[in-house]
Amino acid sequence: MGKGQRSQPMYSNEIIEAPQDAGKLASSGVFQTVPASSSSLLGHKDVECGPVAVSAPAETKVQAAPKEIPHEKPHEVQDIPFFTLMTTYLSFLLLVVLAHFEDFFGKIFMPKQYLQLRVQNGYAPMVSDFESLWSRHVYARMRDCFNRPIGSVAGGHVNLIDRVTRDYNRSFQFTGKLQNVLNLASYNYLGFAQSEGPCADKVEEAMREHGITQASSRVETGRSKLLVETEEMVARFMGTEAAIIVSMGYATNSLNMPSLVSKGCLIISDELNHSSLIAGARLSGAAIRVFRHNNTRDLEKQLRRSISQGQPRTHRPWKKIMVVVEGLYSMEGEFCNLPKIIELRNKYKFYLYVDEAHSVGAMGKRGRGICDHFNVDPREVDILMGTFTKSFGAAGGYIAGSKALIEHLRLNSYAAVYAEAMSVPVLAQVSSSMRMIMGEDREHALEGQQRLDQLALNSQYFAEGLKKLGFMTLGDPGSPIVPLLLFNPAKMPAFSRECLKRNIAVVVVSYPATPIITGRVRFCISASHTREDLDYALEQVSEIGDKLMLKFHKDVINQDTKKLE
Repeated sequence: MGKGQRSQPMYSNEIIEAPQDAGKLASSGVFQTVPASSSSLLGHKDVECGPVAVSAPAETKVQAAPKEIPHEKPHEVQDIPFFTLMTTYLSFLLLVVLAHFEDFFGKIFMPKQYLQLRVQNGYAPMVSDFESLWSRHVYARMRDCFNRPIGSVAGGHVNLIDRVTRDYNRSFQFTGKLQNVLNLASYNYLGFAQSEGPCADKVEEAMREHGITQASSRVETGRSKLLVETEEMVARFMGTEAAIIVSMGYATNSLNMPSLVSKGCLIISDELNHSSLIAGARLSGAAIRVFRHNNTRDLEKQLRRSISQGQPRTHRPWKKIMVVVEGLYSMEGEFCNLPKIIELRNKYKFYLYVDEAHSVGAMGKRGRGICDHFNVDPREVDILMGTFTKSFGAAGGYIAGSKALIEHLRLNSYAAVYAEAMSVPVLAQVSSSMRMIMGEDREHALEGQQRLDQLALNSQYFAEGLKKLGFMTLGDPGSPIVPLLLFNPAKMPAFSRECLKRNIAVVVVSYPATPIITGRVRFCISASHTREDLDYALEQVSEIGDKLMLKFHKDVINQDTKKLE
């Protein structure tokens, strides 16, 4: 942080001036908790995991951060063929033109179908025709590929409830049949989504002892013994002083961030951060600036500019600066460059907020997330957020950090004061699965590490298999999320329907969740998948890729094979 720049503690209104040589100081001193008396308050059945090589649980001691920092990697899609790029843009342009054409003549010849888009009895339409253009004419064409109802546990395999449409996806009718498919769509990273097994037994025992819910927020009568014990376990698991649990993952970001920053503060956010982070930043009232995805050079430029110029108009120092990133980006399968960001944190003295919704439990030798993956001390991150929806087979989320931070959230967070406390079955699922990962369940001491090892093997095997087949994929090695680029909007529903014909469930993603030219299918790998499952998926995806002409790197693969021969 430059000379004269000021920073404010996360939970205080006092502005504190940083020392001139702040860039050379260790950041731990700035963020340590100081007593309140101090003048400067700083403030079929579910598929089980296959056998793998098992090692003893790793020690919980946190090692120092690695000296070598990953090289700066620009975010760009690998060489997209010009023909693919051109046809993708033309396809979207054609869809929009046809949509306007259909609306123009539809309002003339079929006015009853457009009543909801017109003024009625003096009331303006809730949604205008232009705002709903995309959902009515683009999303509607592939609506059968989304919101597919299931009739079983979302494990390695899942039963889909069959449905048909006779009016071009406007409505669906159930046939009464079930279709068992290979599940490559759920965030069941460690395979804890099970209706039988040790976790399910623990949940049943907890419900018999504690009931279903406390029917209250935690500040009233919702702070149960089970909740306190689970929060202590989360803090121990993440390597922090304390943690707070929230009953909804989305609300963990959107309702806690307004308690950390406010007007006069600055949030610097990665451009591809999740919607919950964006909602929380907007609710906070703080100023928001965006840096290019995973580009720490651009982040540093934003920091230097923000610190030197201060607040708009007045140019006063920002009360607080908080950088917000994700550990694992769910649409790209990429890790944040945490070591480099921490290096910038120590230099510029900002607060660091890391969303580990997809990385906790799925990354690192011990499943501790992005800090474990990069061998970074978790105390170097001010706010560690994560969810239990993915790796733990539960629901809700948590914030982990210093004791002073967590106490502040317990008194000031909307999620703690107004939202209901997490229900007993969910708490039991979280605690039982986390104990297995930590190796604290004596009866299943090695099963957690087995699942972690199996997930790592499956992720690497599947991602390398797609690349060898010539597909264009995104993501970093070891990510359980493997995006495969489809580009053309017509290929997204075609790919999803072809997979369903072959008894494979996948998720296709398009604009506005992704850039308009990089529509993709997102494969989610799980420890519950066997090698036979992955081989079958690769075989079927390869056939679909040939049919839809998706193997953009096939020529490159063939050339490399000839060179080896």
